[in-house]
Amino acid sequence: MRLKGILLFCVCVYIALEACSQGNFSTSTYPFPIPVEAPPTVTMQKLAEEQTDSLKRMKMDPFHGGKKLVVDLSEISDSAWCYPLPGAKVISPYGGRGRRGHSGVDIKTKANDKIYAVFDGLVTMSQPFAGYGNCIVLRHANGMETLYSHNSKNLVRVGELVKAGQVIALTGRTGRATTEHLHFELRVGGKHYNPQLIFDHQTKQLKRHVITFTKGGGAKVE
Repeated sequence: MRLKGILLFCVCVYIALEACSQGNFSTSTYPFPIPVEAPPTVTMQKLAEEQTDSLKRMKMDPFHGGKKLVVDLSEISDSAWCYPLPGAKVISPYGGRGRRGHSGVDIKTKANDKIYAVFDGLVTMSQPFAGYGNCIVLRHANGMETLYSHNSKNLVRVGELVKAGQVIALTGRTGRATTEHLHFELRVGGKHYNPQLIFDHQTKQLKRHVITFTKGGGAKVE
């Protein structure tokens, strides 16, 4: 029985060598199956990695080598944005507040209320940070960044991709704060802008206009 097996193997090798010498080497003449590599498939993980890479590159220069960044808020669908703290009221607006000024807007509901991501984005910070207390920064594909601070608890980690309307933190009074609230900032290229450029804090609605941000810190609305 063993001898028959050896003879069969020798015959198979001979057939294969004959096929090669005649230039007719194919899966139909070759006695053993040839593994065929399956075509690559696009996975959700691959898409997430590509989006993450794109957002990381944007951090280097949201102006893409130019001097302006144009964001058309009218192109953002209703499902692709969310007010950060629904039902909140403004307790301290952006701008003048003593010599330090105020780099964002303070909005308040109640302690441990849910804070939402305003757009899809990449978490670039989620940690305690000086007077901000527990702080989260999100980078968005439109070139803007948003900051959420004084949180009692951060619910996302650095490197995580979040969706608009996803709960990312709970309101608190960590850092330099006298009451539980959300300190919300809008940034482009490291400079902060009035969050009222994108949101109407009275109606809690996204504004539908075009904003042109400049490297010098200016912003024009059309």
